[in-house]
Amino acid sequence: MYQYDAIDQRLVNERVAQFRDQTRRFLAGEISEDDFKSLRLRNGLYIQRHAPMLRISVPYGLLATRQLRMLARIAREYDRGYGHFTTRQNMQFNWPQLERVPDILELLATVQMHSIQTSGNCVRNVTADHLAGVAPDELEDPRPWCEYIRQWATLHPEFSYLPRKFKIAVTGSAQDRAASRVHDIGLHLVRNAAGEVGFEVLVGGGLGRTPMVGHVIREFLPKQDLLAYLEAILRVYNLEGRRDNIHKARIKILVKAVGPQKFRELVEAEFEASRAHAPVFEPADIERIAAFFRPPPYERLADQDVLAGKPSEFRNWVQRNTRRHKAPGYRAVFVSLKAPERPPGDITAEEMDRVADLADRYSFGYVRSTHDQNLLLADVRQRDLYDVWLALREIGLATANIGTLTDMICCPGLDFCALANATSIPIARQINERFDDLDYLYDLGDIELKMSGCMNGCGHHSVGHIGILGVDKNGEEWYQITLGGSSSGRDAAIGQVIGPSVPHAEVALVVERILDVYLAEREEGERFIDTVRRIGVAPFKARVYAPSHKAA
Repeated sequence: MYQYDAIDQRLVNERVAQFRDQTRRFLAGEISEDDFKSLRLRNGLYIQRHAPMLRISVPYGLLATRQLRMLARIAREYDRGYGHFTTRQNMQFNWPQLERVPDILELLATVQMHSIQTSGNCVRNVTADHLAGVAPDELEDPRPWCEYIRQWATLHPEFSYLPRKFKIAVTGSAQDRAASRVHDIGLHLVRNAAGEVGFEVLVGGGLGRTPMVGHVIREFLPKQDLLAYLEAILRVYNLEGRRDNIHKARIKILVKAVGPQKFRELVEAEFEASRAHAPVFEPADIERIAAFFRPPPYERLADQDVLAGKPSEFRNWVQRNTRRHKAPGYRAVFVSLKAPERPPGDITAEEMDRVADLADRYSFGYVRSTHDQNLLLADVRQRDLYDVWLALREIGLATANIGTLTDMICCPGLDFCALANATSIPIARQINERFDDLDYLYDLGDIELKMSGCMNGCGHHSVGHIGILGVDKNGEEWYQITLGGSSSGRDAAIGQVIGPSVPHAEVALVVERILDVYLAEREEGERFIDTVRRIGVAPFKARVYAPSHKAA
């Protein structure tokens, strides 16, 4: 992984000292609430319903074990013993005391971590495929480019006060595991007819109140033009994006207003006009960064049968929670943070320490956070899988449900968030209690259930195969259901609302009725999302809202 140089470390250290003084002055009454708000948001500090929330950056989801152990220490000493992984691969703490946040940031700086630009109207954490560097279908590891973009974007003077927050995702595989098509900018490493590797550039994706799928504005961008082209996109957005309405300030609204073709023309014109003062591509820079992401010292191994003579529980776990690896004799192992009794994405301090121990022993000392709020041990020898499974099972992190209905994305909802209209975590618990039969889940196959407590869409409900959105009706919690969404590859789509919202107590029942239709209508080997697209939402709507069991 990337290692700070002296300049990086000094920048982070000085930012901690700066925020410590700002916090001191605010608590002393020398800075107003409004003035402090912009300062704390620039450092990832929110005020939630019950306490501050601190969001910590995990660039492209990669953590060294020393960093994971530091997060465990912070959870234990400065929070309530746990943290929460988000869909941007970051870590959030929900209960820090405001006056102690500078101490947390100082500890983070000792392991080359920070919370800079995890909030505010700036370029947020750049995310990537969690299987980057190990996926067999990968054209090229996108992480060096993520780091390249991160270094360019951090505290960029021109793009620190954009009309709205800005998110970039990079992937090197045809199978998009980074949800890049619902980002402000999505970058896909592709090969052109001449055999050169560059970027396909998408702009204007995003979720929230007006979810949209991004548009391709460049089929092939040479690598050396990456930063210059990103600057052109952001400059057009910075100049033309709306600042009068927070709900219409994202770049997706601008792209929709002018049209993708016109937006492309504006970007291309800016790109050509600004070449003289655009960032200069230095091959040595990307080569220096890429050196930090060289493959670890894999052993020369052959693939082996790891299932023979092992219990069915282990076989299920290997099938659901591990993936092929580009190096023979290795597997990528998901650590499920979706056990039935656990709020999705939560992990305790003790569990963080134990996962760090496993990573040191079995995965070259690294852990990854995923877009789906799980963790990943990317480089486990096949001969070690059984021991890893036993260790994960001992701490409750071996639930064999990756890719199933209960591997759901879920925001913290009204239990924590001041913006939420309804709870999410209790609905997740309700669904887990109703669908507790793994054999039934395996028969259903791959289903993406995603849930948000409000229209901001932090739980990505708009692109769930099944989406659940919490809404407020006269002080009561109701839930809108969508079907047919997807964030994957060229099939990315926004889900369709099936009808009126349903009451809190009936959400899991409604999901069951939806699944009953799927089981009755699916063709041989057909996934849930494919059935929805083939037959449409009408049969599901008819089942959910039939008079004999009307939900709303």
